[in-house]
Amino acid sequence: MNIVVCIKQVPGTTQVKINPDTGTLIRDGVEAVVNPFDEYAIEEAVRIKEKNGGTVKVITMGPPQAEAALRTAISMGADEGYLISDRAFAGSDTWATSYTLTAGIKTLGKVDLIICGKQAIDGDTAQVGPGVAEMLNIPFVAWVRKVAELNETSIKVERMMEEGYDVVEMPLPALITVVKEINEPRMASLKGKMKAKSANIVKLDTTNMEVDHELIGLKGSPTQVLRSFVPERKSSGEKISGETAELAQKAASVIQNLGIVK
Repeated sequence: MNIVVCIKQVPGTTQVKINPDTGTLIRDGVEAVVNPFDEYAIEEAVRIKEKNGGTVKVITMGPPQAEAALRTAISMGADEGYLISDRAFAGSDTWATSYTLTAGIKTLGKVDLIICGKQAIDGDTAQVGPGVAEMLNIPFVAWVRKVAELNETSIKVERMMEEGYDVVEMPLPALITVVKEINEPRMASLKGKMKAKSANIVKLDTTNMEVDHELIGLKGSPTQVLRSFVPERKSSGEKISGETAELAQKAASVIQNLGIVK
């Protein structure tokens, strides 16, 4: 079973700063971590490998320092890491990112299953996983909470819904995006950390990937961020206390004073 996990390195803090000129995140001096939802994807891939055999390859797109995220994945049990990094990819929106990751995945040879976290915490779009599946022309299921069955030709999963879950079966190769309910990510072992430290991270860029330069980076992005900002807190809020009936009356009064209802 050849499994690929798509991950992303994200800021490890909610105290983000925005460059007022470019509208992009200021990453200098900010701790970077593996996107938390991607840790569940890594764990699930490693569990499948342990049960069914095969390899787990982890791929990410980002600046050179994103290599650290790949080494974290290897310390958790992944076998290989691939870093897509080139200035030509800068400014990519979710569409261009999906296209670039797809091109990277195509360099990895035969792939049976691709696993992604349901979304990245710095964007929350949940678009890249499905985008990659669409560009690879393979079936996918989002919000997977359990891999129920898996063999060489098909996969059956439970897709989390608002009221229960759906059972979906599809042929391989396929892509799934997973939610945190699927497992509990393991802590890296000492052996895993030693392996990750010496692992060879394969670099991918425009010289060893087949890409259309009109479809990558800022030029290939249909959407662009015109302005990013951290919302300012305008009020410290108002705390009300009392019995239930009194609280309801006070809350109604506050809402009326705000002009929300009359």
